[in-house]
This record gives sequence, C-alpha cells and structure tokens, in this order.
Amino acid sequence: MRIGQLTDCYKPVINGVTNFIALHKKTLESWGHEVYVFTIGHEEYQDLEPNVIRSPAVPLSDTGYNLSFRYSPRARRLAEQMDVLHVHHPFLAGRQALRISRKVNVPIVFTNHTRYDLYARYYLPFVPAPLSENVLETYLPRFANQCDLVVAPCRHIAKRLKVMGVNTPIEVIPNGVEVKRIANPTAPLTKAALGLPEEACVAVFVGRVAAEKNVVFLLRAFSRAATKAPDLHLAIIGDGPQSEHIRELISWTGLAQRVHLVGAVPYEQVPNWLVMADFFVTASVSEVHPLALLEALAAGLPTLGILSPGIEDTIEEEKNGLLSPRDVDAFADRMTRLATDAELRARLAVGARRIRARFDIRRTSAQLLAHYERLVEERRRRKR
Repeated sequence: MRIGQLTDCYKPVINGVTNFIALHKKTLESWGHEVYVFTIGHEEYQDLEPNVIRSPAVPLSDTGYNLSFRYSPRARRLAEQMDVLHVHHPFLAGRQALRISRKVNVPIVFTNHTRYDLYARYYLPFVPAPLSENVLETYLPRFANQCDLVVAPCRHIAKRLKVMGVNTPIEVIPNGVEVKRIANPTAPLTKAALGLPEEACVAVFVGRVAAEKNVVFLLRAFSRAATKAPDLHLAIIGDGPQSEHIRELISWTGLAQRVHLVGAVPYEQVPNWLVMADFFVTASVSEVHPLALLEALAAGLPTLGILSPGIEDTIEEEKNGLLSPRDVDAFADRMTRLATDAELRARLAVGARRIRARFDIRRTSAQLLAHYERLVEERRRRKR
C-alpha cells in the first residue's frame, strides 16, 4: 500500500507530532508498505530517511512552521498516486489533502493531535480568544466532516470533536512509542550525569520549553516541593523559546543547584536519560496525548500531571501516577509525596510497566493500517 502522511511541519522540527509520524512511517515501512511524508519548508535539510517530499514555503518566524498554499508540482503528482492520505494538521496539509482527494478519489484520515484553541492563545495572542475559538470551532468540524475517518488519540478529544459537530466516524487510537527500545536503553545514564549522588531523587520533564508546556508553573511548584524534600532535583530535557527565561528564573530563585537544564537531547537518546530519573512530571494542559508521557510510562516511571484531556486519559490515579488540579500548591504537594515516598514510587512504577504495551507503536500502527485498508477497499467497491 502507498500511504501519504501530510503534515505542516516535519524534521528538523522535533515535537510530538513529528516524532509520531516518523515512528509510524518507520513501522509501516518495516511491514513492506511504501510511505511518503509530504511537508513544506526546510528544503535545505538533509533527510536521513527516504520519501520525504518537501515543497517551498516561507518560514513563520522561529516557530519551525512555514506558510505555503500549494504543494510543488512534483509533490502533487506523487501525492495523487497514494492509496490513502493521512493528515496530521487540518490547515495547510488539510487543504492540500482535500484538493488531492477530490481529484483522484482517495480516502482521507485525519488525526487531531493538538488542542488548537489553546495553542492559538499562546501563538496568536493578538487575536481575541473568543474570535480564535469561534474560527476554530467553525473550521475544524467543517474540515473533519470532509474526511473519511477522524482519529482522536484520547477519548476526551473524541468527545470534544463530537460536541463541535464532527459527524465523520471517530476512532480513539492512542499515539504510539517504541516501548521495547525505551524500556531497554542502549547507554543508560546514572545520576552522576547531572553531578548527583545516587540517593538523590530526580524528577524529569521532557519537552519543548515553551509557554504551552506550562514550564513556569512547573518551576514554581518545584520550588515549593524542594523546601520539603531536600533530596529532590528537577531535570528539564528540551529547548525552546522560554529557555532563557527559565534559566533566569532558576538563578533568581536560587535553585541553580537543584534544577538542571539539560537542553535538547537527540530523540534516540532520551531513553538513556529517563532511566536515571525517579519520576516524570508535566504541567502542560495543552496536550492531546503527549508522547513524552507515553515514553515515561514505557520507561517504567511513575508520572505526575495536571487534570486535563490527554493527561487524565493516560495517568491512572494511584495506579501509574498522580493527578493534580491546576494549582501550584496542590501540584507541589504531590511532587513532594513522590519525592519522599519510595514505596509509592515503586508501586506506581509497576503500574506504568503494566500498561505500557497498549502504547506500543506496533499496536497503534496496526490499528491505523487496518482502517487504511478498510477505507481503500470501501472506496474501490464504490468505484465498481
């Protein structure tokens, strides 16, 4: 089968969506399928994988995203040869998919990876929130209803899409990660990598250091937990537009010896860092189904997050982690509890390992592939 993955951004931009597309593509290719990624911008980037088709675009500041209204002639010709199109962003990639589908009559699958309403607040602050939300609530269901299948990575997003007026069939299929690789890191690090003794307790955050990840909230909560848990440290793995601001806050609050800014780490090396941590933390409420959280569970780490879609679909309270309301003191209390209760961490780690198989990329890709094949067959029958 020839499968087209359409996305508004791809490598060298690293985020949950690009990582998922790459993993999904790699898995499908290992099963003998021909998979293409159609994207825009970063034409100078040297792809290390086959069949990444880029079209010219104009960069949108330093966001990693680009602006283009049409694929190149070569990209369009190739996309028209696909058996199925899987869209990962509803805007630029979505419009291209609709044009191609109408022309050559191929099915479209759309995965709603992102809380676009929340991202608009961070990256379009000059647009009043009610206006951006109204535009999204009009555009998103209109686009989704022109697709053959909508994939929601978690049940909360499926429910939200239905409330918005999406009538296209919706399937809840979680994102996937390479569980086996993450659970068995090739070069595991110890706490000495951070200059810490083994008895230190390390909470780890992995992700983009940006406003939508709520890193400032996380730092505020950590500063309060640190006063009650003297052995607690925080490792922040990632980079982003707020990195310098976070560095200044760490210095200003006197936490330089307790908060460790690791910076960006190559994706394939993340498991080596996870293994040295005692638990995983995230304060983001903009996620749909974050890969960083799934990777933490695959590594067998207890987790802590804020009650929000995607997070509460993944963290099971008192089973594989703890959930907190969006309150700094409440989050700090739970962080303190994880830092000071080794027995709790051990119990939650067992729970993390128990559920990680459900997020294995081979399982989730097989579910998507079954839908691709069904949609292609249905379309072929209608052509007869």
